[in-house]
Amino acid sequence: MRRWIAVILLFAACGHVPAASASEPFRVAAKGAVLIDADSGRVLFAQNADKRLPMASTTKVMTTLLALENAGLDEMVTAGKNAAGVPGTSLYLSRGETLSMEHMLYGLMLRSGNDAAVAVAEHVAGSVPAFADMMNAKAEALGANAHFVNPHGLDAEGHGISALGLALVMREAMKNEAFRKITGTRRKIIPWVGNTYSRVLENKNRLLKTYSGATGGKTGYTGKAGRCLVFSAERDSLSLIGAVLNCPTWFDTAAAMLDYGFENFRSEVALQRGQRIDTVPVTGGVSKSVDIVADAPLRTAVPIGQSVTVARRLPKQIEAPVRAGQPVGTALLIVDGQALAECRLIAASDVPRRDLRASIIRLLRGWILSFQA
Repeated sequence: MRRWIAVILLFAACGHVPAASASEPFRVAAKGAVLIDADSGRVLFAQNADKRLPMASTTKVMTTLLALENAGLDEMVTAGKNAAGVPGTSLYLSRGETLSMEHMLYGLMLRSGNDAAVAVAEHVAGSVPAFADMMNAKAEALGANAHFVNPHGLDAEGHGISALGLALVMREAMKNEAFRKITGTRRKIIPWVGNTYSRVLENKNRLLKTYSGATGGKTGYTGKAGRCLVFSAERDSLSLIGAVLNCPTWFDTAAAMLDYGFENFRSEVALQRGQRIDTVPVTGGVSKSVDIVADAPLRTAVPIGQSVTVARRLPKQIEAPVRAGQPVGTALLIVDGQALAECRLIAASDVPRRDLRASIIRLLRGWILSFQA
């Protein structure tokens, strides 16, 4: 209750009062904001969430994601002439200095080193423009409304992302175990070549210290972008990801948005991965039917107090041969008549075609196995 009183007073000062109910209006002091369910990607709150805006150093979430997908943590990364001396926040890399990719990424995410961003980009793609092409291709694949010009987020013409796009990039990054470890680290010591002491990195994401359940995120600031923040937290199996762009009260706003999510939604797991759903008849097979299972958990955030149902889309029968893992249908999680999440339904086992050749082969295999026994 005390937190909500503080939040209401904070936003009243800015002319925006957040609601305590999912059914009531909720406004925040940001040019773009969004809160999504990390498991399903479902949008729980949005305010101007689709407009592309400058993103500052939250750019580095995409940089880190691509580095982890295209390079090993133990690869050695050398800072070239383009990396050394990049303006803004820095690791103070000297030209020719070499660090492991892992240490570069800690410097990128915790210290927000722009020089590390360029060194990583050139190591992965050969040049900053080539790396920007990779960033844009990844954004398109994720369905994120974004355009990247550089790997660090310094102001550049056309460099921007929507709040929803940023949340989607963060959602993808949080699927990576190494990223989760890096973004959730409060303090890290890495080498400083040529110095008698090491670099001590402190995570600029204050939520890791002040918000119960915070799991990661990235700050960003430039004069054009204002204060930007992408953030994540988990409580009682509910994982949330949020983003605010050009938000003067970035950490307080993020905490209020997370409170809104945790107080109004719960995590609903309607099906577990591998859970048997049904049996479907098989025509022309050695077996007359095959079990159908869920290919992935069917889960999403649902409003507290609302019940859910599961709808299945399955054929009346399928024709042999059937392969284990073969997509057969879809399961939908329904709340108040609306499908909020879905997962594929797959065959649990092989069902070979029933024919003379297959029958002879099975007989021979059985005969051979009987002698081996």
